[in-house]
Amino acid sequence: MAEVTKEEVDGENEVNDPPEWAEDATKGLNNGEKQMESAVKEKSLGLRKSIRGSLKAISKKSPLSLKNKQSENKDDHSSNSPLRPLRSPNSAVEITESLAKRGTLFRQSLGLGVKKHKQEPLEPVTETMTLSEEQTEVVDVALNLTDTYALPPIPHMPRSVMEINNMIEMEQLEEAYLNLLSLRLELQKDRQALDQEDYPIELVNKEKDLRLLYGTLRNKMFTIVRDSSAHPSRCKELLVYIAHIIPEEEKRQGEPGEMQGWREAWRDAVLNGVRDTLKKVPLESREQNTSWLAVHLGLLGKAAVEDLMRVKTELLNSYPEDFNVFETYVSCYHEAVEEHLKRLLEKVTELKDYYALLDFIIHRYPSEKIMGSSSLQPELKEEQRTLPLDKNVLDQIKDKYCARLQADMKTSLNRIIDLENEEMWREKRKPEIDEGIYSSHIDMDIWTHIKGHVQGSRRIDVNLEQKVVRSCLEELKTFPKRPQSNSSLWAEYHISYINSFSALKEHMENYKDTCPIPLELVQKEIDGLTTRLSQTVMEKFKTDVKPFLRRQMTGKWFSFDEDFTQLISRTKTLSEQSKCMTPKLKQSFVNEVHFFVVKEYVSQLMKNNYLCKNRKNETAATKITNQWEELMEIFQDMNSTSDWLHPVGNQLSKIIGCKKSEVKNNLNPLVQSYPDISKSHLSAVLYFRGITRGREKHIILQHLEEEKQRSGNTGNKNQAFFSEIQAAVNTDCLAGTPFSCLSFFVPDS
Repeated sequence: MAEVTKEEVDGENEVNDPPEWAEDATKGLNNGEKQMESAVKEKSLGLRKSIRGSLKAISKKSPLSLKNKQSENKDDHSSNSPLRPLRSPNSAVEITESLAKRGTLFRQSLGLGVKKHKQEPLEPVTETMTLSEEQTEVVDVALNLTDTYALPPIPHMPRSVMEINNMIEMEQLEEAYLNLLSLRLELQKDRQALDQEDYPIELVNKEKDLRLLYGTLRNKMFTIVRDSSAHPSRCKELLVYIAHIIPEEEKRQGEPGEMQGWREAWRDAVLNGVRDTLKKVPLESREQNTSWLAVHLGLLGKAAVEDLMRVKTELLNSYPEDFNVFETYVSCYHEAVEEHLKRLLEKVTELKDYYALLDFIIHRYPSEKIMGSSSLQPELKEEQRTLPLDKNVLDQIKDKYCARLQADMKTSLNRIIDLENEEMWREKRKPEIDEGIYSSHIDMDIWTHIKGHVQGSRRIDVNLEQKVVRSCLEELKTFPKRPQSNSSLWAEYHISYINSFSALKEHMENYKDTCPIPLELVQKEIDGLTTRLSQTVMEKFKTDVKPFLRRQMTGKWFSFDEDFTQLISRTKTLSEQSKCMTPKLKQSFVNEVHFFVVKEYVSQLMKNNYLCKNRKNETAATKITNQWEELMEIFQDMNSTSDWLHPVGNQLSKIIGCKKSEVKNNLNPLVQSYPDISKSHLSAVLYFRGITRGREKHIILQHLEEEKQRSGNTGNKNQAFFSEIQAAVNTDCLAGTPFSCLSFFVPDS
């Protein structure tokens, strides 16, 4: 039989250097080598006899008897090595070769190949056997390795500490452990033979040596466990010993030299092995590969499946069922993957990488590509497939995804603005008209961004979809203001934006059924945005026309016809622009413009800036009537529905142009149409008419009160008009004096 050297064993088993603290166990030990050599020779002689006996026993057994006696072999403690499944040989030569190979394993477990001393060769087997046809059939019994193994008897005398330590380092776990048990029993007997007060230093050192040896054994065992899934062919037989040492130690808790937490330490070793597997998965930088994370996660899943397949096919038979080996490896993968993903999260900054991380956690990991792989069934149960990631961690990733998305959305909107500035504002191109309304590509650009993000998030889960929609809408709320310009196309651009966001609102209707977010929230945000844009257009119009209206009613009222011409021009321009609005927006916008122009026009009569004298009231009334007709024609052309504003101009012009005695007769229609008119409003109109004081004024004001009391609730109080106008304060010191006290001052005329 070929001699096995220490260098060959080390090279095959990748034995690591022992930890420093384990080397302490070898200090101060003498004569260990000599005892080792003597013991090895004795073991060799026993081995030769054992092999010959096994050969004779096999020749007497048929394949059937082998199968029937398997349970007896499990309880046979006379062998110092694990039994393995046997095949019925076809010849004595094959039996001899099989036993020779088993003998080699025995020699290796006994350390016969460690020292380079001369070994006695195994005598060849010369007997021949004649096997029947039944005996030549191959018996293929798939035995679990651990079912064929039982702990051999404990030696009466333990080897030296040095020898035991060497056995551990050479991974001769069975022999080392048996001698540790022998040493423990010896220590126990020594302690029982002594009084507690008489405790010699030799016994203290022996206890220390025992603890150090147990620590070394435990470290070696779990180094093997850690590396077992990566190197199953080298470790699976050693795992059989480990799987028996652990429960044996659990049964011996409380004895001298005992260590606790063996099974927990075994799981830690499994976990560390899984961590090592994940660390070896290639990870490129984003500079090397823009898809660095997606590629890494794909390789990570592949490594996990391959490792679990090795556990399933090559390691399970090395453990008893109560170890729950496969379930333990799966749970360790869950734990190690979660740790690994947390470290990856610290490196993620881009939206696509956050998405890749979420997709891996929620979909890919439990799918048939990884934990749901058919190659891992049926051992991997359905409930074990999902990564039990802490909810706070998952929410943290989703929040970071949404924050990154919102930042990207802001960048995209700014890019849209820059593009519009380049294509529209600088080149002064008029917005396109599509189906009669101004159109802008802005709604499609924004919708494309939102739709893409929402659809992508929906593939992750509904919760993320909700967060994404909210993030997009949140960014739309802070959408930058449109750049203002003196260009004549300024209003057209804003109207096109209003139309675009109205179209965007219609697009969002698609989420009415599929998105659990209330549609009212979406509509509210978009309505708010379109309202702000509409107000911007309205404020620009107000700013443009107010100077014309205010100069119209000043002291030189009749000489500023060009101001009214400008008012009409600006209003007509806005009328044309409004035709390119969406119908719903157009109606509300036109009504608002109509109300503003009428209110501002009438309010100029309330400022006491002009007084008609010498029958100029008739001229003023005629001018107001003509201007009013022109304004009404514009708003009718704009399809304003605020027709309740039409009468006020003509009714006021009648009061201004009629005789003083006829004024009170024209009050009834005005009160009926606008019940919110007050004395101060009528007093301001009378001042413009030229009635500033005296009996006529007080009679008219008194008649107004009578008409308001007579009309009661017949007027439409929802149509407030004069209450929106502030009349000038009457500075006449006699305005509140009763008519009877002033009648003698005022001549009858």
